[in-house]
Amino acid sequence: MTKKLTILGSTGSIGTQTLDVVANEPDRYEIQGLAAGNNAALLIEQANRFRPRSVCLSTKALAEEAAPHLPAGTQVLYGEEGLVQIAADNDADTVVTAIVGSRGLKATLAAIEAGKHIGLANKETLVTAGHLVMKRAAEKGVSILPIDSEHSAIFQCLNGETLSALKGITLTASGGSFRDLSRDQLAGVTVEQALSHPNWSMGAKITIDSATMANKGLEVIEAHWLFGLDYEDIHVLIHPESIIHSYVEFVDHSIIAQLGLPDMRVPIQYALTYPDRRPSPTPSLNLAKQGALHFREMDLNRYPCLRMAYESGRIGRSATTVYNAANEVAVARFLEGAITFLDIERVIANVLERHSVTAVPDVAAIMEIDAWARIEAAAV
Repeated sequence: MTKKLTILGSTGSIGTQTLDVVANEPDRYEIQGLAAGNNAALLIEQANRFRPRSVCLSTKALAEEAAPHLPAGTQVLYGEEGLVQIAADNDADTVVTAIVGSRGLKATLAAIEAGKHIGLANKETLVTAGHLVMKRAAEKGVSILPIDSEHSAIFQCLNGETLSALKGITLTASGGSFRDLSRDQLAGVTVEQALSHPNWSMGAKITIDSATMANKGLEVIEAHWLFGLDYEDIHVLIHPESIIHSYVEFVDHSIIAQLGLPDMRVPIQYALTYPDRRPSPTPSLNLAKQGALHFREMDLNRYPCLRMAYESGRIGRSATTVYNAANEVAVARFLEGAITFLDIERVIANVLERHSVTAVPDVAAIMEIDAWARIEAAAV
């Protein structure tokens, strides 16, 4: 049966790899919509190859620039309204949300309202509004299928198991670009050094988040919502090889782990084909050739961004929205050269300290808190 897809963030790392999966078995998929940010050239190329019914770009100017180069009959949308429309108003049965940051929230909720299943690669959606997203998905009877390698691993390890038998889960972390540096050595690191991830090929924002361990913090909060777990039952372990993507431990102390080479096409494909498994173009893991696997305890003093994520998650309500927004702005400032690498954690800490935690019962409240946190983070 043909699966009909819309991909939000089609020109980013996850989006392009999703299209790699589609291209491997083109008869199994039909692309309904492709949404990008500013990369009009790549979107045009994708649209001419996969022939979606509609595309979306960030601005009207880019949409008008792209329109003459698209297949005849392709609808061209733009901006936030266009993003929401392309997420909801087509025949797609699954929407892959691969937009970086909290911009994906409204579009994800619109897709859920339209009864579409979600392939979730946008962890910020659950970090900022997990209580709203998971509740509405349950009410609409749609699935939230994780694409992050760590959450996909946990999802796979829990297949056929009962949560009552679960003792805890452990998310593995590569340690990022600076895993072998001391705190003192981080003082003078450059943007170029931070963007050099040892294991994964990812976008700039997530690569910086990996180096600060904020990415793992976001994943901890996401895991809380995806699997309904207390924060005390969610652990993080540094695993430099990124072969064990995560694991679960049961009350009888049995551990089940999901292993594979670091290639995002595997969890992407599983989210698209679940509950089936299909042949993959990715290389197979040879454990004899791989040899040793290594692990290190997580040090929350070394990685304060992860500590602050745990603290924000336990506080709940608006704290996680503020954590995410402050981190997004701090990372952007670092990438622009406006602040140092260690200033990222300083910015987050200062904004969290200034924030008075409040309830966030709806998207409007979340957006208001998010906007406040971004203004604060730009100024400290």
